[in-house]
Amino acid sequence: MNILMLSDVYFPRVNGVSTSIRTFRRELQRLGHEVCLLAPAYGPDDPAEPDLLRLPARGVVVDPEDRMLRTGPVWAHLPELRARRFDLVHIQTPFVAHWLGVRLARALGVPTLETYHTFFEEYLFHYVPALPRAWLRAAARALSRRQCNALDGLVVPSQAMLDVLRGYGVRTPARIIPTGLDRDTAAHGDGAAFRAAHGIDPRRPLLVHVGRVAHEKNIDFLLHMLATLRRSHPQVLLVIAGEGPAAAHLRRLGERLGLGAHLLFVGYLERERALPDCYCAGDAFVFASRTETQGLVLLEAMSLGVPVVSTAVMGTRDIVGPGVGALVAREDPADFAAKVARVLDDPALRARLGAAARTHARRWRADATAAALAGFYAALAAGTVDATVPDAQEAGG
Repeated sequence: MNILMLSDVYFPRVNGVSTSIRTFRRELQRLGHEVCLLAPAYGPDDPAEPDLLRLPARGVVVDPEDRMLRTGPVWAHLPELRARRFDLVHIQTPFVAHWLGVRLARALGVPTLETYHTFFEEYLFHYVPALPRAWLRAAARALSRRQCNALDGLVVPSQAMLDVLRGYGVRTPARIIPTGLDRDTAAHGDGAAFRAAHGIDPRRPLLVHVGRVAHEKNIDFLLHMLATLRRSHPQVLLVIAGEGPAAAHLRRLGERLGLGAHLLFVGYLERERALPDCYCAGDAFVFASRTETQGLVLLEAMSLGVPVVSTAVMGTRDIVGPGVGALVAREDPADFAAKVARVLDDPALRARLGAAARTHARRWRADATAAALAGFYAALAAGTVDATVPDAQEAGG
């Protein structure tokens, strides 16, 4: 099939949406499909990829890392896009790309599909704090309902996110297709090398968190948990890998909690070597986001045999649980700290969790999830998707 994708975000902007797009594009292309991506231009150092069209974009006031596509340059390419004879338009973000994607699909006479990546109901108030939270939630629900019901098909990464959308009144035919682990994802990391590079004692208890350093990731909670854990493990260190708008706030919070010597911010890490090394340096990977539609970093940690301690909220419920290399904790500093302490204090438990984590991560293969997405594409293009058929989980988990 010949697919046109649109997104307001892509590499070099590092986040889960960018990772999902790249993973699915690579696997779909390996399956023999053509996937043309329209994405923002960030600057002269943007990485080039085959069939990737960079377009002018404007900045976003509330988050300088982000961009939104400009409509004019997209429409200027319409003759070229018509000549490509696409079978379907796949939208990846609900901003300018959504409205452009819906209009382009109509202009090209093809179905339109969108992936719902972000739980906006629990997201917006962090960036527009002047407005009442209840109002923002209502607005997010209404906008999601309107946008999703304008589509021919909908992809969600987890059952929890689909349940939320059905509760909003979204009736579009949907499939649960999570992002799988890219076959190019490193299978090994050198934790000792990471520790040596950052001057960390090999014996020091070390926790790792990887992800965008944003308010909705609930990293504040992890700092409060760390303050509790430090009472029983006075040398514990939390490494935070990533960047984002909450970084300065978290540094200040860490100082107020007396955690200056127990936090290490390392920014974005190169994915081929540095990031796997960081994961593997940890005695445990910790995570407490309330807004994840999936939680791909959990799978990345698990694939490297790193035990996970996490809350199970929204999409992370599909990943963490008993027997899969993770301990599930409540969003309570004492309970979470107690679970982490169990992992730190018991080498045999760490080994069992790590082995189980590797086994569990193998079930989330990107080739399988891409094949499921390709099957949904084919059904939409053929007009054989029945809105009365119950939603299906196509792959993963």
